Amino acid sequence: MVSSFKGIPFAGPLTGPARFQAPAEPEPWDGTRDAVRFSASPPQGSLFPGMPSAWRPDEGDDSLSVNVWTPDAGGSGLPVMVWIYGGAYLIGTARQPEYDGANLARAGVVVVTFNYRVGLEGFGWLPGAPANRAFLDQLAALRWVQENIADFGGDPDNVTIFGESAGGTSVAALTASDAGRGLFRRAIGQSVAHGFLSENRVRRTTERIAAALGVPATLEGFAQVPSEAIHAVQMAPGEITPFGPVVDGDLLTGLPWHNLRAEVDLIAGFNHDEFTLFVAGQDLSGVDPAATADAVGLPAGAVAEYRAAHPGISDADLHVLILSDRTFRLPSLWSAQNHPGRSWCYELTWRSPAFGGLLRSCHALDVPLTFGNYTGPLAEMLLGNPAPPEADTLSQEIRKAWVSFATTGDPGWPEYDKDNRITRIWDVPVSVTSDPIAASRRIWEAAA
Repeated sequence: MVSSFKGIPFAGPLTGPARFQAPAEPEPWDGTRDAVRFSASPPQGSLFPGMPSAWRPDEGDDSLSVNVWTPDAGGSGLPVMVWIYGGAYLIGTARQPEYDGANLARAGVVVVTFNYRVGLEGFGWLPGAPANRAFLDQLAALRWVQENIADFGGDPDNVTIFGESAGGTSVAALTASDAGRGLFRRAIGQSVAHGFLSENRVRRTTERIAAALGVPATLEGFAQVPSEAIHAVQMAPGEITPFGPVVDGDLLTGLPWHNLRAEVDLIAGFNHDEFTLFVAGQDLSGVDPAATADAVGLPAGAVAEYRAAHPGISDADLHVLILSDRTFRLPSLWSAQNHPGRSWCYELTWRSPAFGGLLRSCHALDVPLTFGNYTGPLAEMLLGNPAPPEADTLSQEIRKAWVSFATTGDPGWPEYDKDNRITRIWDVPVSVTSDPIAASRRIWEAAA
């Protein structure tokens, strides 16, 4: 039987100017605290048309909380898995139904989810405020795990962090940062993303948002603006997100796949058709793959190399492939390939039947498969309703591997190395292969 404990504060409320500062210590309470419902979500808007925001302004400011699922609250020594959600650095909440940890916990692990700040509050640049406040939230949550998880049956010396997209990128960043040292033993980065930003880039974004709001681009200027007004004007035309981790020279000193700490075992992987999620519904009939390649920094000859590796590929599919490689597939591969310690790599190739198969093996498809939860807006959009039986078959394989890795350090397939490049293929049935995106890897290596 799995017990759950929800809405436990790991930091203080985000009231007023606290929205833009490092997380404070949580406010103490007397007696026994009610832990049967999730806390408020962090301030945010909506990322996809038609999907409501996870946050309401009237919910309150006490959103920095953890949730715990444990198969044995009175036990000890259980492996711990800590989930970091994605959402393009713009949205996210641990109370999303797809992130319910009960299925994983039934396999013998303690599962923790938590909220962290998104949007300008989490990733925006402001003078007088610390950079990467979202990562400071994540580190505070991981310190809470170290200090408290034994009370839920977990082993603080056997913690695995795992996350997808912005969460997977956070996993890579924390694995590269000295600030994460000693807080976790293993890491799983699902769809690690490329978008690490300079301070100048995020400063320009802050100035754009401040101009739209009619306030100075200062801590004092933003402190007087309600969060809903900030989130309403954050986006810029043509961008998936204006935010990302900031290479600040302190918490992040460079791209994480160049600085991963050897003592942390790592799984990193990607989905075969990552970018189909972002172009679904767009008219791609006029795209020019040469322009796409140029926009992501590839030389002119790269398009011919892609076409030679994928005979007959359409312009639209080549456009999607180049963007998938640049944004998610290669950063994930580089994380496994460049890790100086033990690492493993995977590729999800199983295709969703939703929307007549339009999405294929798209970005975020691994999220409901990771938790085995098929209800909720994201899962139903990606898998259909009801989800096909194959989804559960594959989910059981992924969950078995993740729990095995968290428990023993072995996910069930050989480690990744540059000689063999063994990669788990998540499909039905599962398999292993060598170097499944060799052509893309070579094109980008030659362009480096």
